[in-house]
Amino acid sequence: MADRDKIQILKDALYEAARDHGSDQRLFTQRDLLDMQVIPQDNIGLLMQVIQILCDEKLFVGNTTASGLSWRWRSREDAKKYTSLPNSEIMMVYAMVDEAGADGIWNRTIKNKLNMADSLMKHCIKYLEQKGYIASMKNVEHPNKKMYIKANLRPSDRATGGPWFTEGELDTAFINELQEIVFDFIKQKSTYTSHGGGAGVPGVGAQGGGAQQREKNPKKGVVQGTIPHSEDISKGTKRSAGEISNDDTAAPAPAKKTRPGKPQLLPLPAGYKSYPTVSDIAKFIHHAGITNNTTLSEADIQQLVDVLYYDGLVEPVKVNGRKGYRVTRIPKQDPRTCNQRRLDHDPTKGGIVTSFMGVEPSASGLMEAPCGRCPVYDMCEEGGPVSPSNCVYFRRWLDGDEVQEQVISI
Repeated sequence: MADRDKIQILKDALYEAARDHGSDQRLFTQRDLLDMQVIPQDNIGLLMQVIQILCDEKLFVGNTTASGLSWRWRSREDAKKYTSLPNSEIMMVYAMVDEAGADGIWNRTIKNKLNMADSLMKHCIKYLEQKGYIASMKNVEHPNKKMYIKANLRPSDRATGGPWFTEGELDTAFINELQEIVFDFIKQKSTYTSHGGGAGVPGVGAQGGGAQQREKNPKKGVVQGTIPHSEDISKGTKRSAGEISNDDTAAPAPAKKTRPGKPQLLPLPAGYKSYPTVSDIAKFIHHAGITNNTTLSEADIQQLVDVLYYDGLVEPVKVNGRKGYRVTRIPKQDPRTCNQRRLDHDPTKGGIVTSFMGVEPSASGLMEAPCGRCPVYDMCEEGGPVSPSNCVYFRRWLDGDEVQEQVISI
């Protein structure tokens, strides 16, 4: 047997070499450990002695895989926790919690795998909690199960639900607000606004800059109204050249007032290459400081964009190998932001609106018919006090004009 002091030196050297060659999750085989050139002459017997000492000191953890035995290293701090435990039962419970990692483990799973009495398991868990080695946690996938995790670990996104859950509950308000922000950003970056012009005709402002339309001058001297000093001349009668020349001293006709056109969103031209990507959206949210207490990764932003895509609000656009997004049905989109639409909304006129994103749902003729919201629907029948033949609401809807209210005697 090799000298004990030499084995201690080799133990420390092999442990440090394993730490340098991989993380604490990497599994090392015998060949891997021998290739570190710590054990002289690839002596397998000496290697197994060194590994046994490392396992006894809880610095190495053994694992059985399809290719045979393998080991991974454990930090010295965690090894001290194992060696400080009073008995093997508590050590086994702590080992199972440790192996579960950031996902945590159910207390009944510990009991069943260790075939341990319920009272003994509770004693072990209570001891570990008092020492600060483990802590209870909530799992969104199993909200009614008692879960445990190492106290120095942060629960995984799978256990907590990621940024979309708060204290184990789905934060729908947070998700909806972020979706509206993402939608407004995509709408802003994938469209441009035309303010119209002329007499409010859409598109005139975009091309003509909103210039006033010139009034055409008549090519002939045709009377267009009552002429002073010639009251006996009928309308439309041609005048002499002298009479027409006297019109030069008359006051010019006032220019027609023009009103600005209604703003309208229009699609960007073909070949546009700057549609926003998920990375652009993530940078915008990060720099804007919208989520100060929550860090959102690109994967989290991708989930929000995917929801907008499945709802038919945005669509992907591939340009030069990059995947961007743009809103759908651009000409029908509201130029206002979701927040502005919410502030401008009148519940007494538009009813209850669940979402201010995208285009308002189109209404069919059946939906627009007054029967669906008729206050006297139950009384409506032929020969009764109210019928389709004398319905005021139907007449107003069919004519498209406001008709005088009629009092219906019931």
